[in-house]
Amino acid sequence: MLAYIIRRIFQSIVVLLAVGLVAFSMFRFVGDPIENLLGQERTVQDVERLREALGLNDPFPVQYATFLARAVQGDFGVSYRQSRPVAEIIAERAPATLELALVSGVLALTLGIALGVFTAIRRDGWAANIIMSASLIGVSLPTFLIGILLIYVFGVQLRWLPTFGRGEVVDLGWWTTGFLTSSGLKSLILPSITLGLFQMTLIMRLVRSEMLEVLRQDYIRFARARGLAAKSVNFRHALKNTMVPVITVTGLQLGAIIAFAIITETVFQWPGVGLLFINAVQFVDIPVMAAYLMLISVMFVMINLLVDILYVWVDPRLRIDGRHA
Repeated sequence: MLAYIIRRIFQSIVVLLAVGLVAFSMFRFVGDPIENLLGQERTVQDVERLREALGLNDPFPVQYATFLARAVQGDFGVSYRQSRPVAEIIAERAPATLELALVSGVLALTLGIALGVFTAIRRDGWAANIIMSASLIGVSLPTFLIGILLIYVFGVQLRWLPTFGRGEVVDLGWWTTGFLTSSGLKSLILPSITLGLFQMTLIMRLVRSEMLEVLRQDYIRFARARGLAAKSVNFRHALKNTMVPVITVTGLQLGAIIAFAIITETVFQWPGVGLLFINAVQFVDIPVMAAYLMLISVMFVMINLLVDILYVWVDPRLRIDGRHA
């Protein structure tokens, strides 16, 4: 088990280095930040002086190595646009994105698994058919369109919920949270539904499909023939054996919630790191873009590592195969 974890950690480090290299290479083609940093009255000397100060005259391998060396220490450089440390800017924006991702993830996970199990057990009922039909909305419509529809219905027509911003927040010193104010909680509702709806419907349909497949297995029929209670058969035997593929997709989707919060944050003008990245692209703020992509990569790799460890914990057959290997 320990050797398996060490091997996966080593593979994760290699993936992070590769992702960082690809991301850093792409930034060479998004534009020249000097164009946005200096005015029209700039001179050639001003341009060269600034390029030298920012390290843009160094060879690409040197720039990448310098970026990695600083990133390991938590130093992502200084924002070209705001002239502030990137780590400080991201630390200010991260609470908004993480709280939005947390609420969306909990919503997607709890409702997705619960509705998936319900529609599998009651697959011939009218309620299950309505839920499955309604789930097509979450799968088919793009995220930005769902957000716009929710804004129009609940924000413009009914005027029940705010349509942009984070609302009032409480500064705890090391964290700013909207969980402690009524306007903060109201502001979370529409963005979290928008961000979590696609993941929820995907998890629900996957759980239902896997659950139906497991319920057809011979050992389930044998458990029922022994007179076990339906609750024990459905949740102790059937649900547990559907979790391996569900864990795979759920892990990826939880990572996607953070990565693709960029769309939801743009629609609702949510002051998180996703909106920060959009502004960074417009101003060719390379340090911010590099830091954002590296942090997203770290989150995806960490989630995948946790998913692989959960595999071994959920499915004993993997532990047996690992010992024989």
